[in-house]
Amino acid sequence: MDATDRRIVQCLLRDGRASFRRIAEVAEVSEQTVARRYRALVADGAVRVRALPRHALLGDRTWFVRVRCRPDATDTLADALAAREDTAYVSVTSGGSEIVCQTHTGLRDQGGSVLQRLPRTARVLGFDACAVMHMYLGSGAEWLAFDDPLTDDRAALLHASDQRQHATTGEDGDRGGAVVQGVRNAGAPREQDGPLMAELARDGRAGVVELARACGWSKSRVSARLEELLAAGTLRVAVDLAYPRFGFHAPAYLWLTVAPGRLDATGEALSAHPETTFAAAVTGSANLLVTVTCRTMDDLYSYVTTKVGALGAVHQVDVVPVLHRLKQAGTRLRDGRLIPA
Repeated sequence: MDATDRRIVQCLLRDGRASFRRIAEVAEVSEQTVARRYRALVADGAVRVRALPRHALLGDRTWFVRVRCRPDATDTLADALAAREDTAYVSVTSGGSEIVCQTHTGLRDQGGSVLQRLPRTARVLGFDACAVMHMYLGSGAEWLAFDDPLTDDRAALLHASDQRQHATTGEDGDRGGAVVQGVRNAGAPREQDGPLMAELARDGRAGVVELARACGWSKSRVSARLEELLAAGTLRVAVDLAYPRFGFHAPAYLWLTVAPGRLDATGEALSAHPETTFAAAVTGSANLLVTVTCRTMDDLYSYVTTKVGALGAVHQVDVVPVLHRLKQAGTRLRDGRLIPA
C-alpha cells in the first residue's frame, strides 16, 4: 500500500460515505484515481464499507465473550461463531485455546443467542461474558495508527462542505435541539426500511441511484430516508480493514481494571489513541475493555507501558494478543483478507 492508498483509507475511516470528490481533494489526487484505488482496495480484500444498524436502537444488548475450549476444537468453533449473523470481531487468542467475540442479545433471540447456546456446546470448557455498558465514541475515536497521518488541515477538508451548509442554515441552539429531536423521531427504524438497510449492509457506499434500483424506490425517497437514518444515528457506517494488508500484525484485547470514579475519563482518553479500535465500559471485575492494533509486539509493548501505563486510574491490565481474526465488524477474513459478501 502506498501513501495514496493510506490517505484514501484514512478518509474512509473518518467518513465512510465521503464522496470520491471530497476524498480526492484531501488526498491531492484526481477523483478518477480515488475511485480506481478504492475499487482495487476492495477487490484486494483490504477494505470494506458497510452501513449497519445500531443495535441499541433495536433493543439489543452488546456483549463480549471469552470462550475457553479444547485447542483441537478451537478453529472449528471459531469458524462456527464467525458464520453467525449476530457475531462480530471473532478472534482466536491465548495461543489457540480461547476465542473472543462480540455478540448481541435481544427480545428476538428466542433461545438461539450465542450466550444461550454456548453452555450446551460440548467443545466449550467454560466462558465469561461481559455486557457493554457504555461505548466511547467521541471525537477522534477512530483507529488511525498510520505513520503518515493526515494533518488536521487536510482532514478538515472532508467536512468543509458540511460546515458551510450548517453555517448557511442559521440554526441557533434552541432550533438545533428541535431539529435533532425531529431527526431522531423521523430516523426511527421502520419495517419498510428492510430492503434499503439490507443493501447498505452489503455496500455502505452504495449511491442513491443504485439503492433506488435495488429497493424499487424513487431516488428522492431513497435520498430522504438515507439522510434521516444517518442523521438520527440509526445506521452507523463501519469500515472494515484487513490490518495485515497495511502492515499491522499485533492486535490485542486489553482488559483493564480502573477506579470507578475515573472510569469515564480513562475510557475517553484511551479511545482517543490512534492505536485504539474500540473502547467500552463493561461489566465484570475488569471494567474497561480496549482493543488495539499495533504494527509489532514491540509496538504493543510500548503502547501498554507508555500510554496505558501513564494513566494513574488503571490498577491492572490483562493483555490478550490475537493469534488470528476470523471476522471483523461483519466481514469474514481468510488469509488476512476480507471475504466479499
